[in-house]
Amino acid sequence: MKKMAYGHKTPHQARQRATIVLLAARGCPNSRIAAQTGMHVDTVRTWRSRFAGGGLPALSDRRRSGRPPSFTPLQVAEVKALACQLPAETGTPLSRWSCPELAREVVARAIAPAMSASTVRRWLKADAIKPWQYRSWIFIRDPDFRIGPGRPRVRPDRVIGDKGYTSKAIRAWLRCRGIAHTIPERSDQVRNRARRGSPGGRPPAFDKQVYKRRNLVERCFNRLNQWRGIATRYDKTAQSYRAAGTLASLLMWA
Repeated sequence: MKKMAYGHKTPHQARQRATIVLLAARGCPNSRIAAQTGMHVDTVRTWRSRFAGGGLPALSDRRRSGRPPSFTPLQVAEVKALACQLPAETGTPLSRWSCPELAREVVARAIAPAMSASTVRRWLKADAIKPWQYRSWIFIRDPDFRIGPGRPRVRPDRVIGDKGYTSKAIRAWLRCRGIAHTIPERSDQVRNRARRGSPGGRPPAFDKQVYKRRNLVERCFNRLNQWRGIATRYDKTAQSYRAAGTLASLLMWA
């Protein structure tokens, strides 16, 4: 209790309450304690009675009910479920959701009479939901994207990478899965294999003609990224982003 009353890092409220208990233990009346601490007599009486009934834990603040919630748990769940859907599935002409657009959609669907974008952002942040960062070109949900029975193909025929992917672990991983790869070696790997001689093994196969395809694809992406709208992906709708990509491609081929 003395450490709590005289400690340099003790909060001010806790120090005042501990001082009341110490002065009461010395036999000081409430009026004298109030005069020494500068608090009201009723406040001194309250903390003395709480300490007498509950001990040291009773000097902490009691849990308050706080402001009643403005939204029910069902409304919160409906907003999160809406954020996990693509706007195209709900008939909204957007490529991905933003917090203001979600707030307007919630009001339009009569899920809640009014809602701010900050409230939506706080709910989504609690579950790490970021619909504005959804990568539609990786996680494709379009049921018409692939027509036909069977499991979608996920294994490529060949992987073409630069020198940053020339480690033995990557090559072994591709080799055990039957994926052909064309990856150039770094100069230090070539020197180390030559220095070891026969134990260094044979150099991996490398087809220069196949590797030129990677350069062609990268240059095409770099040309497309010269368009600010394509590089930043700030378009609200998928139609406008597709139109920008089509226009840039036509100008490249013109």
